[in-house]
Amino acid sequence: MPKHPRPRPAQPRAMPHPIDLAHLASLIGDPARAMMLSRLMEGPARTAGELSRDARVSPQTASGHLAKLLSGGLLGVEAQGRHRYYRLAGPEVARALEALGLLVPLRAAPMSTPEPLRFARTCYDHLAGTLGVALAEGMERRGLLESSEEGFALTPPGAEFVAHWGVDVEALTRGRRAFAKRCLDWSERRAHIGGALGAALAERLFAMRWLARRTEGRGVRLTVEGRTGFERELGLSWP
Repeated sequence: MPKHPRPRPAQPRAMPHPIDLAHLASLIGDPARAMMLSRLMEGPARTAGELSRDARVSPQTASGHLAKLLSGGLLGVEAQGRHRYYRLAGPEVARALEALGLLVPLRAAPMSTPEPLRFARTCYDHLAGTLGVALAEGMERRGLLESSEEGFALTPPGAEFVAHWGVDVEALTRGRRAFAKRCLDWSERRAHIGGALGAALAERLFAMRWLARRTEGRGVRLTVEGRTGFERELGLSWP
């Protein structure tokens, strides 16, 4: 099986106008709006009522915040019956929010991040935290994954390995999404697997019941099956 081709380097983009940057920063910089965006990073869409409770503001105030985030292109909304469900406008918004997290001083990250969330969480639709980084590094150690500045690439044994987990590599390569991005983890300061491959791996790990979602937030729990499976197949173990 041929090695999956490395991603092409991204073409440089023109810098946005400073006024546009300032406007975008002001949208994210409000504490209530930052809380709403953070909760929507968990993946599921939420109603205005849920987001107002998350941000601890009145429904009227939440409505004003959501209108600004919608007009700024950071959120999308879908109506179902009487309810309107808000979500991030796309994975690029999630990546930008994760990147901003990297600007938080390193000394503050362990203090401000609860240990369960630091250990394992979803980064929009892929696995992050200590567990997500360990997955990437474990695959690299076993020669299943190679990394470069442009991203990750599966080796032939790596393609067979993820196929064993139920990941359709060929289907992922035909999609428009970047195959396997190096996503710098804001709590670990090391890369986990993003892109189409990262999302597919997370989906399969949940389907195999190696991972389970926590009832609140985007925290992820490693199950007994997951502990056994990660140790058996990648040599990863945790106390």
